[in-house]
Amino acid sequence: MALSIYLQEAGQFTAAEWSETLGEEIKSAQLLGDPDDGSTYYRHVLATLERLVSEKGLTSRKKLHERRQNWEDAYRNTPHGEPVVLSDTQIKE
Repeated sequence: MALSIYLQEAGQFTAAEWSETLGEEIKSAQLLGDPDDGSTYYRHVLATLERLVSEKGLTSRKKLHERRQNWEDAYRNTPHGEPVVLSDTQIKE
């Protein structure tokens, strides 16, 4: 199940909040030159999720940044063809 749906079902935000925030993120990106060809949709979904969980106090922007950095480090250090995973230490951070 998608995390956004799980969080909606858990009452953290509504489908309307999700839809409105996603629309705002897409519109904002378009104003900054987003190609609006579907290739950046995942980025908009991620930005929406990060924005909502921060605004709702479910996590901080700092924690989101740290987790993103952990994933990027894991990706860079994973041999081609192997699954990218975080270490137990990175997960607990």
